[in-house]
Amino acid sequence: MGKTGQFAEKQTAAVQSAGFEKFKTVMSKVNSVINLIGVWLFRLRKFIMAAPVVYAAIRLASYNGQHLPEQVGLDLQSTGEFAMTVSRQLAVMGPLGLTAACLLLMFCSRKAMYPWAISIFTLALPVLLLAAAVVLPISAAFSVDGYGKRCFS
Repeated sequence: MGKTGQFAEKQTAAVQSAGFEKFKTVMSKVNSVINLIGVWLFRLRKFIMAAPVVYAAIRLASYNGQHLPEQVGLDLQSTGEFAMTVSRQLAVMGPLGLTAACLLLMFCSRKAMYPWAISIFTLALPVLLLAAAVVLPISAAFSVDGYGKRCFS
């Protein structure tokens, strides 16, 4: 009986060892797949970061192209006049070009985060232009009287 018990213990240990070796083999394959995914995500990080920026920039440009007036006033003065007016095309394509230039710098740079962050901030330009075209003409309806106070004209 003693020899049979020792044989059973050795066989159980061998089965456990074989199971552990199989587990180690499977885990090493899973680890190599995870590492491969990580390497490809790192290689494609600039494209992955640029995709939502490009999508948002194009959507904002198309929206502004439809909703901005023919002439967009910039820099509202205290007299109610705009210091400068630009065409709708320039108001749409200018911020889009600036965002594209920031993304180009990101692709050419070794450090991707700085130009990418700047390109995120450039997405505020189309929104600000649209707000200026919609909100400021309403405030431009007010004029300044002789005492420096605004009154409705």
